Amino acid sequence: MYSDLEMDALREIGNIGAGNAATALSMLLCKKITIKVPQIKIIPFDEVSQSVGGPEKLVAGIFMRISGDIEGNILIVIPEIDAYHLTEILLNAKRENGMDFSEMEKSALLELGNIVGSSYVTALSDFTKLSLKISVPSFAFDMAGAIISFPLSLYGYIGDTAFLIDTEFTEGLDGIRLHYFLIPDDKSLQLLLKAIGVNTVEHINQSRNGRI
Repeated sequence: MYSDLEMDALREIGNIGAGNAATALSMLLCKKITIKVPQIKIIPFDEVSQSVGGPEKLVAGIFMRISGDIEGNILIVIPEIDAYHLTEILLNAKRENGMDFSEMEKSALLELGNIVGSSYVTALSDFTKLSLKISVPSFAFDMAGAIISFPLSLYGYIGDTAFLIDTEFTEGLDGIRLHYFLIPDDKSLQLLLKAIGVNTVEHINQSRNGRI
């Protein structure tokens, strides 16, 4: 399946990406933001909706496309209540009752998604030395099953494997949780794993060579 080296590398990428995201959000909100160590999982794409509470659970979704040396999709899934709370924090205003998000609330969540997505992609690119870029984000609010099928409806295919980085904000964003999915296209998966594995070995060897 996946080696310990690959899993260690994914954890390191997750940690760096989450740290970058926390720093960027701290600057955006002018307040201290801290996070728990992200939980890293590799799951079949068919199990993605179950990992966020089931296909009928209402969630906000932010989608971005990765291009460059590898191609794939980024999907950030935010539970309904957390999404409502996030808009109040981001806009510093109590939201009106109702399920629908205003254009301003959508814009705020898209900005947050862009910050988080860019932070993780930058960490991945720096670690693997792959050239990567992401598209402008898009937003949807629907049942998890529909949200997760969105990339499939756009491109007609999607990778079979999802890398899940569960991130929980412990200070500044009051325990809000984001489910961050990196779903490489099938043809890019092996290239990504090879880049991760090679650079993990190099990182370990450099660390050993530096010991006294």
